[in-house]
Amino acid sequence: MADHERNPLRRFLALPNESRTKTIVVAFLVSAACALMVSGATVLLRPIQAANRAAEEQARIEALVRGVPGMGALLEESGGTLSTVIIDLDTGRAATDVTPATLETALADPANWTALSPGDDIASIGQRPDYVQIYMLRDGERISLVLLPLSGQGYNGRIDAVLAMQGDMNTIAGLAVTRHSETPGLGGRIEEPAWLASWPGTLTRDEEGNVRFAVARGTASSNHEVDGITGATRTSNAITRIVRFWLGDQGYGPLIDAIRRQEF
Repeated sequence: MADHERNPLRRFLALPNESRTKTIVVAFLVSAACALMVSGATVLLRPIQAANRAAEEQARIEALVRGVPGMGALLEESGGTLSTVIIDLDTGRAATDVTPATLETALADPANWTALSPGDDIASIGQRPDYVQIYMLRDGERISLVLLPLSGQGYNGRIDAVLAMQGDMNTIAGLAVTRHSETPGLGGRIEEPAWLASWPGTLTRDEEGNVRFAVARGTASSNHEVDGITGATRTSNAITRIVRFWLGDQGYGPLIDAIRRQEF
């Protein structure tokens, strides 16, 4: 009996079920076990969740491509998939040491982000990733379509989108909004097909190469504008700033120049 009393586990199990100590310890152990199982499930499911998000984004991108006149058939001819390229935004060229498989790890390193000055940060993102995954569709050796991810601060929160550019890198082929938290019925209309229909054919730059894209205050009055959103001026202005930032020197500007020089 003396040996049993010296064993802490046996002494604990011998306590009556009404014991406060026993109740607290059992509750703690059950909570710890549940937390461990939840953490384990989270770790195990994270790759599946990431794959699902990637599949959803790919589906949106392919739907965007199919909506561009003449691109649906070309997508089918290419096997229904787009080529993926990791771009070094500083150089506008394909990254040599980052791949789609290692992009997430690379962006987990703060050294692979560039802090933006207030004057440059018109999209209000604070810092810009040095590497971005884009998508290209080729017709033989010619680039016929480029899909560029965009992000920036809207009126109520972050807006994520994919801008489709024709091979001349000046004509917009379409826009797909992949995430936003704008006000339903107002800024939230940025994902409505009727508004997105005004994007194809819009030119982003003038003859001197300056970015002139804008969301108009009303109906578009030039070939550099898309229709405005009634009652959502702040969201419209945010979209203008986001597109201008990403098409500028701090965003895809170097890439756009390289493609237009047929160096990509």
